[in-house]
Amino acid sequence: MIIAGIDYSLNGPSICRFEGTNHFTFEKCQFYFLSSVKKYSTVFNKNIHGENFDDYDDECERYDTISDWAIDKLIGSDQLAIEDYAFNAQGRVFHIAENTGILKYKCYQNSLPLEVVSPSHIKKIATGKGNADKKLMYEAFIKETGIPIKDIISPNTGEIKSPISDIVDSYYICKYLFNSLKQG
Repeated sequence: MIIAGIDYSLNGPSICRFEGTNHFTFEKCQFYFLSSVKKYSTVFNKNIHGENFDDYDDECERYDTISDWAIDKLIGSDQLAIEDYAFNAQGRVFHIAENTGILKYKCYQNSLPLEVVSPSHIKKIATGKGNADKKLMYEAFIKETGIPIKDIISPNTGEIKSPISDIVDSYYICKYLFNSLKQG
């Protein structure tokens, strides 16, 4: 079984792809993320792959290149899960929706089954609190995996931000999907 959890955004999309059937672990996951920071365009810890965003001339091209990147990582998956829109999202909410809509459409075109799950549900699975912040999510990740990805990827940063928070979210989205499929 190959599944993937998608934390999709305009500025820091992340995908956690898991292959296996018995036990969900960090080591059995491959992580992919996009960043505008050049130093993140490398492989960390053998299973975390960072790439830079492609250049674009307009928003439609931006959505197309991000979704092409994602589809490339998702092809061959048996099931996908993506985090739904946050109800309290602010800023460029229509751009976020357009970007995500392009990915959903390409998943449909490629016959990739996609489940949408609420952000609060993912946070509750990870921390027990549906309103957990990035710091609490990261602490739950470290407690569960023992992998201090902030120290590996961005050791000189004090706060939990992209790409760390995106990787953590994609991990828990994928874990949710794994557990959901095991129960079904």
